[in-house]
Amino acid sequence: MDLALPPLNIPVYGVVSLGGVTTGLSLFAWDFTRWWTGHKKKLSSKALQTLAPQLLCLSYGALLILCVGGIIGGAADWSLWGTNTVGDIVLVYGFGSTTPAVTRASHLALTPGGHAAVIVITVVILAVCSKKGFRWDFVRQILAGISLGLASSIAGFVGWAVAPSVSWLGDWVVGIL
Repeated sequence: MDLALPPLNIPVYGVVSLGGVTTGLSLFAWDFTRWWTGHKKKLSSKALQTLAPQLLCLSYGALLILCVGGIIGGAADWSLWGTNTVGDIVLVYGFGSTTPAVTRASHLALTPGGHAAVIVITVVILAVCSKKGFRWDFVRQILAGISLGLASSIAGFVGWAVAPSVSWLGDWVVGIL
């Protein structure tokens, strides 16, 4: 019986592995579960208001990984590499699994107006954090969005749904359309 573990694949920039998707889903599940256990008896509008920032940060993370370059795009790529590596290590060495690449075949890209919208969203998130203090729940959901934004499965739906909308809205607001 061969007990050798499969080799750990070194992730490439802009490619999400099964480990990265697992990490992203786990980060999302952490905050969603904590939210659900606190609100499962009564789903009020106030309860949904506490979930909204999490979903917005998840969407923002998916937009960040679609930024093609620069400091923000580089930080998102570095974050994707980190979540891929953490998930790959857990899957390969913790469970003996493999971690194939699960990146979407057709890569989404933000338009110039979409990039402008990401800048505005970044400023809004920084303004909220500067008023309310550092929020780990925001960080977890942004990392989850970065991990899931390029996935080819239903996990990558957030990137597929949000990117065209933000690009269109950004182009429309800045007058590119």
